[in-house]
Amino acid sequence: MPHPFSDKLSVFQGGIAETRVTLGKTATVTTTVDKTNTAKAVGSGNLDVFATPMMIALMERAACEVLSDALESGQSSVGAYISVNHTAASPVGTTITATATITSVNGRKLEFDLLASDGERTIGDGKHIRMIVDSKQFMARLKK
Repeated sequence: MPHPFSDKLSVFQGGIAETRVTLGKTATVTTTVDKTNTAKAVGSGNLDVFATPMMIALMERAACEVLSDALESGQSSVGAYISVNHTAASPVGTTITATATITSVNGRKLEFDLLASDGERTIGDGKHIRMIVDSKQFMARLKK
């Protein structure tokens, strides 16, 4: 018999404490296109338009923001997969908004829908997976 709240709440057994994450929870973050986040500046092209790697970073930041009040002390999340479409160019001065929505929870694995827009149109969308980790254990494994 499924848990009565299984469609709304999932419990992680990540080794620290129970953490609750609500399906459908969203977060939105924004940035303004400037000379530091253009394709020309980051080396992903030679035009002064919002760089695809910067759009991806903004989308991941939105996914992290979704989890900002949901993780227990000592927990973090790490990106494990991302697939995006960048469908429209945005010039310097444009405000970009990225939204991440939790669509699936399977233990420590969280899946997100991603959307980026410039206020008038969608400029990108995608799917993202993040894994809940114990921060100390994760970093300790890297030192071995």
